[in-house]
Amino acid sequence: MATQVESSVTTAVKSTTSWWDERTGWSSFVNAVFRRQVPSGLSWWYSLGAATLFVFVLQLVTGILLSLNYAPTPDTAYDSVLFINSQVPFGWYIRGLHHWGASAMVVLVVAHMVSAFVLGAHRAPREVTWGIGVCLLLITLAFGFTGYLLPWDQKAYWATTVGTNMAGTVPLIGSALMRVLRGGADVGAVTLTQFYSIHVLILPLFPLSLVLAHLALVIYHGVSVPPRHLGSSQRYVRRALQTREGARSVFLAGSDRGRPATVRLHFHHSGRPHGGCEPLAGGSR
Repeated sequence: MATQVESSVTTAVKSTTSWWDERTGWSSFVNAVFRRQVPSGLSWWYSLGAATLFVFVLQLVTGILLSLNYAPTPDTAYDSVLFINSQVPFGWYIRGLHHWGASAMVVLVVAHMVSAFVLGAHRAPREVTWGIGVCLLLITLAFGFTGYLLPWDQKAYWATTVGTNMAGTVPLIGSALMRVLRGGADVGAVTLTQFYSIHVLILPLFPLSLVLAHLALVIYHGVSVPPRHLGSSQRYVRRALQTREGARSVFLAGSDRGRPATVRLHFHHSGRPHGGCEPLAGGSR
């Protein structure tokens, strides 16, 4: 009896999974994202992208939780931060994660960009991936700058004053730029409201879309072969050609659904493959 029930449950699960996969192509996505082949010889430098993504999600979740109890006005901002620290359950922990996560985010993004450049991940055909990464770095810095004012304490006030003064030194447009950032001649209530709106409403729109585009390109192009292993790229090609599932692309749609992607190689004039096989490789590039 127990065997019959187990068999019925297994059949129902397989039927449901097959029905869902037929209509969504979910298995192709899972294979392309989680069952990719990567070159051997990768180091911890290649994990910085995944670490940055983890901290980004952490900042997103903790930021939403903090916004539920934060009041962006000069009279209530500082008191609301104290309320979060002392009265909200685990508020001190959530704010601590967000506070230190902001610093970790900047460090990881910069380290990721440096490692990508040193390891050659900015070269063709990954220029667009690199460009999106630069945009994400600038957005991360903007997040840090606008979020620093929100506690509305002495350190936040004077740091923002110095930062906007630096913007005022830009030739020709400096004075106008400083007034735009402050919302007036001095840092005040308008500045706080403006920075909060940018930090919570405007800036999050960009990284969400850019991160998805960045990850899609990473999956499409794969991990760049470490420069020290360019001479042994043939070994990576043989591994890829022997892997049937690794050659499937995440970009399957319409009449092309279910058709395996081709393994594309880039050759120098010397005839040696450059950049590994694509789109098989994966990771944080």
